[in-house]
Amino acid sequence: MNKYYQVAVDYPGFNSVFTYECETDLARGELVTVPFGRRSANGTILGESTSSEIEAAKKFKIKQIKNVIGNSFSLSEDQLKLYTWMSKYYHYSLGKLIFDCLPKVMKRPKKIEFIQGLGEELSFSLNEKQAEIYQKLQSKMFSGFSQNYLHGVTGSGKSAIYIGLIKDMIEKGRSVQFLLPEINLTPQFTKMFQQLLKCPILTYHSGVTPSEKYTIWKHLHESQEAVLLMGVRSSIFLPMKNLGLIIVDEEHDQSFKQYDRCPYNGRDVAIKKAQLKEVPILLGSATPSMENYYLFSKEKDQRNYFSLRQRAGRGDFPELVLKDVKGKFTEIDSTWPLLEDTLLEIKNKLDKKEQVLVFINKLGYSQYVQCRNCGHQFFNENCGCQNNLRYFKKKNCLSCSHCEFVMPLPEQCPECGSIKLLNKGFGTERVQQVLSEVFKDYTVERFDRDEIKNTRELEDKLSRFHNAEIDIFVGTQMLAKGHNFKNVNLVVVLGIDSMLNYSDFRSSEKTYQLVEQISGRAGRYKPGARVIIQTMTPDHDVFKHLVNHSFNEFYEHELPMRELCECPPFSKIIMIFFSSSKREKLINEVNSVASKIRVLMGENFKDVRLLGPAPMGIEKKASQFTWAIMLKSQDVTQLHQCAQTIENNYHPSSQVSYKIDVDPFQML
Repeated sequence: MNKYYQVAVDYPGFNSVFTYECETDLARGELVTVPFGRRSANGTILGESTSSEIEAAKKFKIKQIKNVIGNSFSLSEDQLKLYTWMSKYYHYSLGKLIFDCLPKVMKRPKKIEFIQGLGEELSFSLNEKQAEIYQKLQSKMFSGFSQNYLHGVTGSGKSAIYIGLIKDMIEKGRSVQFLLPEINLTPQFTKMFQQLLKCPILTYHSGVTPSEKYTIWKHLHESQEAVLLMGVRSSIFLPMKNLGLIIVDEEHDQSFKQYDRCPYNGRDVAIKKAQLKEVPILLGSATPSMENYYLFSKEKDQRNYFSLRQRAGRGDFPELVLKDVKGKFTEIDSTWPLLEDTLLEIKNKLDKKEQVLVFINKLGYSQYVQCRNCGHQFFNENCGCQNNLRYFKKKNCLSCSHCEFVMPLPEQCPECGSIKLLNKGFGTERVQQVLSEVFKDYTVERFDRDEIKNTRELEDKLSRFHNAEIDIFVGTQMLAKGHNFKNVNLVVVLGIDSMLNYSDFRSSEKTYQLVEQISGRAGRYKPGARVIIQTMTPDHDVFKHLVNHSFNEFYEHELPMRELCECPPFSKIIMIFFSSSKREKLINEVNSVASKIRVLMGENFKDVRLLGPAPMGIEKKASQFTWAIMLKSQDVTQLHQCAQTIENNYHPSSQVSYKIDVDPFQML
């Protein structure tokens, strides 16, 4: 007798669960292939269908499940619960979500050797404050789910506390999951964990091949052995049978947020996973996200909030120096964008055999190219006329920062034929060139995504810098990601004003976090460290708090403004993005949808506010126009019910697509 099953099909529609029948018994969580329209699709068994589900499906033709996917693995109850929660919270297709997160099934995967920890004794001891926090956290480690926060200034020794807690778990035969925001932190932690832990160490990130990812999944699915799993946001979906602890380092980092497919936040999914597995989770950062600072520092939650306000060892906080660049030079100056006294400070540190970091959050040689004769600028028409093409000198090309469009730099202006083309603005390539010309006897290299393409190149750069083969690193946000540089006593920050001027309620928070993180690379082992910030707005409030290293004062200053504008942490936000290649059709449809939502809110969701519709700051990218609607409310339940009602009833036209983004980082 055939049985009927509910199958979550790998299909982008919000309703991706359908009824199928099968002659054999199937278990919840098994992966199968099913007929879907005129093609086959992958699916996940959610369980046997109820009589009402079968009757509803019989109005259509119920199809037969084709087969169980070979060489795959069934999903555990914990995994299915996590995917189901994500599907509902992020308003995303359950079937598609599951197969977005699973590795590609391999028939003949390559065998890999996991890193084996050496289990050496700790070469350091915790100071009094570290030991106090470690003991308090240790008391929570085997008492079920708890949510804890370690707020420690850069260089305060958060990693030492992590190590102690991880060792305790491994010795008890329990596994630990350690989440990092980006791949460039992996080599540093891998080396430390390999030295100090006595267990297999598994790494999971974009540099791991599909075959290796499949092998890691199979191993964790089948093994009870205690391991340390270290990875980026996607590693949170790996199965761990004997999980004892989850640690999320640099929890504030926006790299935990995924923008394509399901726009989830790996940090928040980690919290839900810990809750489902009934294990503790520890979040850590020197610059907490506003939402988590507000949550954990409130009086009633102080028992789960731990603060390290002093640096460990001999390190001191660097002195922050603001240099006003208004009217100081022009773009034709040979040393632009670096001030002469900034160059003197760099020379002083180099003469002392110390290393220097120069931060600029822009790639390339110049931000755009303009004809000196007629003023023509080079744009990418596929992304709209407001998007200048950046110039990359080493490749001699113009490149779009929003899509994959690349073109050679023309020898003359296409409008007037002039050969006088000006480079406007600057990036890491320009700064590297200036420093290389000024400091000819020193090695200046870049540390950015244009220069570093894979983990091998990343490890090589870091190794050469640690071995003092590189004197000056010029880099982007990659420099700010928790690196422990022993010989860096000067950091120079350029071009930070563009972040402050961005139309986003988080602009001050993001700027504060980034500058504080990059500043934290200096002075970890020696006194006398300095951070030079070249800025057009030295009187901005965010710099006052940075100069004083007063992170608590910054957040206390920022919170009232957030409350006034009803922004997180005082409300929740959902963005709905609408895209189409037809601008007029898009505008008509998004306005129509907004009008219907306003009626809906007036009748059923009175505590939800709608803002928009409005075009994105960059309206056209890769030939697609995008407009957005913002939903905002202090009532989280009403907000999600409103979004659920929209997705149940809105059916976009053939030329318009839309995406729901819960807790967005990308705003208008």
